[in-house]
Amino acid sequence: MLDGAMLVWFIFAAISVIFVTWDSFTNTPTSWVQRLAWILVVVYTGVVGLLLYLITCRRPFPGGHDTFTRATWKQSVNSEMHCLAGDATGIVIAASIVPLLGLTNGWDAIIEYISGFICGLFIFQALMMLNMYQGNYLKAVRKTFFAETVSMNMVMAGMIPTMVILASLWPESEDPTRATFWFRMSLAAIVGGIIAYPINYWLVKNHLKHGCMTLPGRDRPAPCLGFCSPEKPSGGTNLLTDSLAGHSQAKSHNEHQMEMSSLPLATSSAWVVGTILFLLFTLFLTNHIFPIRF
Repeated sequence: MLDGAMLVWFIFAAISVIFVTWDSFTNTPTSWVQRLAWILVVVYTGVVGLLLYLITCRRPFPGGHDTFTRATWKQSVNSEMHCLAGDATGIVIAASIVPLLGLTNGWDAIIEYISGFICGLFIFQALMMLNMYQGNYLKAVRKTFFAETVSMNMVMAGMIPTMVILASLWPESEDPTRATFWFRMSLAAIVGGIIAYPINYWLVKNHLKHGCMTLPGRDRPAPCLGFCSPEKPSGGTNLLTDSLAGHSQAKSHNEHQMEMSSLPLATSSAWVVGTILFLLFTLFLTNHIFPIRF
């Protein structure tokens, strides 16, 4: 029965990846980083990722992407995709290697956490978003460290317990050459995404993390739709002033533009510690049912 369920899952996952890849390059006007994040997330989460893409990111019609993605909950989903794609990629890489080391599941989890954090922060958050920080990599790391850390901790609070539990139920799922390994990683990524959503919503709502940004000038309206993308490119030219200048459009531009804020050091440190404690709490609960050994 499990083999049949996995076969259906992988077939629909493949179809989902093909569609999102095609649509992200031919229809939805987002940055290459956002596209890559969505493609990777759909690779890991299959139809679940496809559904989220359709209701939170895919452009419904020419000129409608900004309006369609404006809601904070949709911005939050798109924001979380960067974190989930990077973290899950690092975790999958580590989980594919640790069986060769013959370590206990506790040490496996630590290596996977470190790998996910490195991939999520230093590659997906900092390296791939240099243009948001004038090409300054160290500044990008510093500015994204808080959001990535608290989001990563919540992703791991969902992924690690799921991975430990499923590995106990399906011992063969620790072998990356078997289908159960990838099915286990898919389920873990879904759970991690669900657990991490509230913190990403809070981050986006308080302008501590960016949301979904339409590429400047790429979402031009079809004739007579009366709408143009109000996004402002990083160079400073406001596309709004080059098209239909109006009070309502100016208002929508101001609402949609993401001006990043920051928290006092004591407050941000408290949030980081709080998410670490939550992660440890989930591991404590998991350990009482499926032992985590060192």
